Amino acid sequence: MLIGELAERAGVSTRTLRFYEQQGLITARRAPNGYRQYDESDLRLVAQIRSLLAAGFTLEETRPFVDCLRSGHATGDACPEPVAVYRRKLAEIDAEIRTLVRRRADVAAQLARACPGCTVPQEATNDHGDQRDLRRAGAERAGPGPGRLLGRLVPAVQDDRADP
Repeated sequence: MLIGELAERAGVSTRTLRFYEQQGLITARRAPNGYRQYDESDLRLVAQIRSLLAAGFTLEETRPFVDCLRSGHATGDACPEPVAVYRRKLAEIDAEIRTLVRRRADVAAQLARACPGCTVPQEATNDHGDQRDLRRAGAERAGPGPGRLLGRLVPAVQDDRADP
């Protein structure tokens, strides 16, 4: 297929495909007339790259997944290297969550100092797992425990701050 067809089927621009080629993530074959040609395997590569980018991975972090697909595996995460990338990314996300929990607690403390009569809703101090809890102050909340974060898909992250 030509670059325009691949772009349309993958839901990206031709410019994006040229960029992926420049970065060595996909490789176009050249027709006698010089046009770029791709096949179904390239569509799988682009779909894998787009899926990972949408999940927050960097373009560089997609390489092991692309390499795994190119080596003949049915999925881009069937090799050890992509699994290691998943683990690193989860550790990064957990660290970001802990940072946000600390920042939120600091801002809540600043609010409490600036406005002694103001209250921070109790449910807003937990893991924000259920958006319905956040819509009004004083809403009853689920008990503490793992698994509330992101709709029970990710275990709760502990706040590792030392209590003052």
